[in-house]
Amino acid sequence: MSKESTTPDPVALIGRTLEAANRRDLDAVASSFAEDAVFDGRAAGALFEGRAAIRRLLEDWFGAWEELEFGLEEVRDLGNGVVFAVVTFDNARDGSTFGCEA
Repeated sequence: MSKESTTPDPVALIGRTLEAANRRDLDAVASSFAEDAVFDGRAAGALFEGRAAIRRLLEDWFGAWEELEFGLEEVRDLGNGVVFAVVTFDNARDGSTFGCEA
């Protein structure tokens, strides 16, 4: 009898997370992060430590954009639960800014 891993494939998890983001399902997006995850949000001016802080970032980010669609340009499993991903997004501006100037 083969044993299947209970650890999700990190590359597949990134794909599912972006699908949830494109549906604007912030609960699903936030739940994809570990409780002690660190999100490098230098475009937003800071590092965000912990799932709760990342969730607040997501709420602010999605609240700033009328439309927001994510794409995955590159993703690499670096091992030990670390993933490098280059994520792109297209948006329709609602007049507000978030981490960048128009």
